[in-house]
Amino acid sequence: MRELNIFFTGLSFFTRIPFPKKAEFKKEYQHEAIKYFPISGIIIGAFAALVFYLANWVLPFNIAVVLSLGATVLFTGGLHEDGFMDVCDGFGGGWTRERILEIMKDSLIGAFGVTGIVFLVLTKFSCQYSVSAAQLPWVLIAAHSTSRMFAASLVNSHKYARVDNSKAKDYSHKLSAGNFIFTIFSGILPIVLLGHIKYFLILIPVYLCKILLGRYFKKWIGGFTGDCIGATQQVCEVMFYLSYLIIINQL
Repeated sequence: MRELNIFFTGLSFFTRIPFPKKAEFKKEYQHEAIKYFPISGIIIGAFAALVFYLANWVLPFNIAVVLSLGATVLFTGGLHEDGFMDVCDGFGGGWTRERILEIMKDSLIGAFGVTGIVFLVLTKFSCQYSVSAAQLPWVLIAAHSTSRMFAASLVNSHKYARVDNSKAKDYSHKLSAGNFIFTIFSGILPIVLLGHIKYFLILIPVYLCKILLGRYFKKWIGGFTGDCIGATQQVCEVMFYLSYLIIINQL
């Protein structure tokens, strides 16, 4: 029952799914819930895939893709998109660690954030539109789980940058070895749905993307924040789509 409570704690944070009334919430569950980030990604990806599948029955392909993208944002509350915009504003407008962290904490959105999210959404749409209708549902599930696995891995590979009482302070503790292995396995497993072992090559560029982002965060602010995790998820998701398209076109 404890593990189920931890799962629901993570699911209610990463999505708009409400916390069940019969489940028990405890503050200490929030840190362990990070291991369910990829599982949440599978659920989010499956929801996006379902919306696309149903919409594609009665609407043109491009509109079905747009509705799937919009449904994903609604389902997650735009949590990671918000983190991405904050990172764009913070690192785009700040030149010191203190200033970057201050900007990222500001609820207002600046020019860097708006410009960044426009390019991000356009890239997502273009990539998904380039995938066949038969494969897109499986690609969505795998992309959402894998990108969240790499984003969650920042918790173990880098230091938490904030020392205040921010809402993401639970990221300051590393996952145990067992929980970290579970996070990696659950994030990678959906790639099997793509139907060929060659698609595991996608992990290489996505991993490099995570490494470069982690180094960039460390250079400027000494580690990562909750917003950095959200931005990493978004960028790694896009890198997943790009890598998939390279593989189907070149291999």
